[in-house]
Amino acid sequence: MDASIQSLFDLTGKVALITGGSRGLGREMVLAFAQVGADVVIASRKRENCLRVAEQVEAMGRRALAVGCHVGYWQEVDRLVETAYREFGRVDILVNNAGMSPLYPSLEEVSEELYDKVLAVNLKGPFRLASVIGARMARGDGGVIVNVTSVAAERPTPLEAPYAAAKAGLNTLTLALAQAFGPKVRVNAIEAGPFATDVSRHWDHEAVTTYAQTNIALRRIAHPREIIGTALYLAGAASSYTTGAIIRVDGGMR
Repeated sequence: MDASIQSLFDLTGKVALITGGSRGLGREMVLAFAQVGADVVIASRKRENCLRVAEQVEAMGRRALAVGCHVGYWQEVDRLVETAYREFGRVDILVNNAGMSPLYPSLEEVSEELYDKVLAVNLKGPFRLASVIGARMARGDGGVIVNVTSVAAERPTPLEAPYAAAKAGLNTLTLALAQAFGPKVRVNAIEAGPFATDVSRHWDHEAVTTYAQTNIALRRIAHPREIIGTALYLAGAASSYTTGAIIRVDGGMR
């Protein structure tokens, strides 16, 4: 490959902070970013899970920092930011990937506690993290923010209403933050369809297979590694003129 083309996806010397980085799509992005040269801050609620991924990153010759953080609490988000900057001096790439979509029996049985928790993790935390880090990026050498949202933002079902509302809010924040922090900071979103992460163990697989065959152009659910291409594109120089974009990675859902 021509060196100038290769450099479009090279993250050598960059520091990436990825929430929800210990499993699923987050883990895939952590390992991919490290593979192309980035040092990585891995954040999730359980630090011990982050440490296991950090060991894999360090085996590639990159630096890794494992941080336990519940992004639904601003105090913990602020501590995460200070920890990352204290260790690395900067953050060049922020990926707001942490999310949750708990099941509930019916809409009227959604408790205030569950509703608040879903909105906090999927919307409040990413807002705070992007606002604080984005402002630092804008005052410094610039950077990139990638928000991982969901097709539920545009195609909500009664089974995920609070989650869908939060992800729709994150789509909106993506547009607003791109304006707020440009031209030095680019802010984009990946609107993810169904991926076979560890969460998929709780799915009705027969129903999901039937749904995919009839409603997804590629006729299947995505493998977690299939998030990597879009994530690398948005994180690196390849997307230098892309900001305020919401890119669907959903196999062509109807």
